[in-house]
Amino acid sequence: MKRLTIFLSTLLLLCSCSKPVDELKIISFNIRYNSWNNIDGENGWPNRKDAVVKMILDEHPAAIGLQEALIDQLLYLDSCLPAYKRIGLGRDDGKEAGEFMAIYYDPARLELITSATWWLSESPGEPSLGWDAACRRTVTFARFVDRQSDKEFAYLNTHLDHVGRTARAESAKYIAGIAAKCKSFPVILGGDMNSTIDDTIFSAFYKVGLQPAREMTDSTSNAITYNAYGKEEGKMIDHFFVKGCEVVSFRTLNGDYGVPYISDHYPIEMVIRL
Repeated sequence: MKRLTIFLSTLLLLCSCSKPVDELKIISFNIRYNSWNNIDGENGWPNRKDAVVKMILDEHPAAIGLQEALIDQLLYLDSCLPAYKRIGLGRDDGKEAGEFMAIYYDPARLELITSATWWLSESPGEPSLGWDAACRRTVTFARFVDRQSDKEFAYLNTHLDHVGRTARAESAKYIAGIAAKCKSFPVILGGDMNSTIDDTIFSAFYKVGLQPAREMTDSTSNAITYNAYGKEEGKMIDHFFVKGCEVVSFRTLNGDYGVPYISDHYPIEMVIRL
């Protein structure tokens, strides 16, 4: 009887300490492109790439949305992250040219139903420059089923333009339109928005029910996300917006992964329940 009591007590303790099966960890990360002329010096991709891999392996998200990634960076990550699969297209030709809004996901946890890439412009179905944007910008869409909870959700990963004010506003409206069509399942939107959270462009998100994740939990961080490698004052311009799910925690991943900076942006991470 005593042994049975000890066994049951141990089992109860293990159950109470284990992470709920319906919790999902998602990361958004502007990885900073691999510059051909090494303008980043000691902070260039060759000196950061192993630390980026360490961050992903240490945190082990169910999905991670990258911004600014070039094909050579993605091929390196592919080789280091065999447990993950990747979706997304190069913004310059719809294939492999230019920056990707790539999404890596763990197929052991998530089943991909469908995916797409759209350009943030007046011609979203083809490589194109939108409004007053300085660069072609895209949003990568994925619809997943969480294998543990059997619940569906949509994940959108994007990078709004750093110059064009109109482009940011119109891009937000276009993305909000995609989210509005996802009526029967939760939506997660993450990325480098090149705007602080008080910017009026985000009213488009609020109108369709998307709310800032860092404001939806007491376990949160208001640390800067753009660090500029410490060369200028930082800003909080990377965000998650969600609807139809509970935010358990929100973190800015500004810890030590082996180098002072793994990018000129810190990754942001949230744990949610669908």
